[in-house]
Amino acid sequence: MGEPVLSPASRRIAHLDMDAFYASVELLRYPELRGLPVVIGGRRTQQPQVLPDGSRRFARLRDYVGRGVLTTSTYEARALGVFSGMGTMKAARLAPDGILLPVDFDAYRHYSRRFKEAVAAIAPKIEDRGIDEIYIDLSDIPEDSLSLARRIKAAVMTATGLTCSIGITPNKLLSKICSDLEKPDGITILALDEIPGRIWPLPVRKINGIGPKAGEKLAGLGIATIGELAAADPALLQSHFGLAYATWLHDAARGVDDRPVVTHSEPRSISRETTFERDLHPREDRAALSEIFTALCLRVAEDLQRKGYRSRTIGIKLRYDDFATVTRDFSLPTATDDAATIRRAAGECLRRAPLEKRLRLLGVRAGNLLPVAGEGTAEMAVQGELLV
Repeated sequence: MGEPVLSPASRRIAHLDMDAFYASVELLRYPELRGLPVVIGGRRTQQPQVLPDGSRRFARLRDYVGRGVLTTSTYEARALGVFSGMGTMKAARLAPDGILLPVDFDAYRHYSRRFKEAVAAIAPKIEDRGIDEIYIDLSDIPEDSLSLARRIKAAVMTATGLTCSIGITPNKLLSKICSDLEKPDGITILALDEIPGRIWPLPVRKINGIGPKAGEKLAGLGIATIGELAAADPALLQSHFGLAYATWLHDAARGVDDRPVVTHSEPRSISRETTFERDLHPREDRAALSEIFTALCLRVAEDLQRKGYRSRTIGIKLRYDDFATVTRDFSLPTATDDAATIRRAAGECLRRAPLEKRLRLLGVRAGNLLPVAGEGTAEMAVQGELLV
């Protein structure tokens, strides 16, 4: 028998979002940067320089030349108009004195594991939504929401030295909205009868699932706030968005969301990719690309084995210097988690891809996954050539 379905009023769902996560991890390493506009997205060569007196010299946005994109920024940088996903050159115009740091995903994954373990020790029903956010089902915990939120935040701080923001409501949709309302280091608790006063005045884009295009279309209909969306004629929404999305818009605006917290889900694919410091040519940089390609295949194999899956479909992803992207797939007769087999299949994909232009990104993907019992070890039989 399945678990009993709780009424919306009896459910307590939290959304926990780490505050400016990547940037905050870097501030643990470089505390002298606290209070300054800092952005993450520089090249690995832009590591801080240690001076003879022990102090550090950091790269500045004004000195950046290239086409990079920012991964995140501190709240001080955001106050200057610099946000994640922005081109680094545009950020340099807005905040030329901003500090530029390279990304360090190993460090971010380390702190991600630590904060999730700290939360799980208090509330184990967790849905992992990425490196810096989770949903938590608190319905079965006999403790008031405010003290529970404070206890979770304290545990995260003790485990990582980092702050987070938490929204607690009867469902995931509302909690996602609320975790963003009091950032950073905030707690927002909302009951269903508070939706008109606290949620309806907010812009429609505050609803996760309403993107820029839908937001523009709603604005064209004179719908700017969530309250206006809730009051909109369902027939009007359907005529512009179709039945399914219009129904979802109407429900979301009224705070209706019955989705459970999913504590386990099967992955659709496992992939590894890398963006190069400089564009590499398939012929001129053949040796370097072959080494990177083989390493990606090995890491995909290790990921499969660690997670207990085998793959029937191996694919590659190439992004060229003009930002055009192509993918190719190869189906295997039997599922595999063997690195050498993955490397050969990825090589077959590569044979069918255009290789005249320089590359800025290379990726390998394992799809069509099948769960298996037990784990193996991956060994490369031969490294092979990138181009065969």
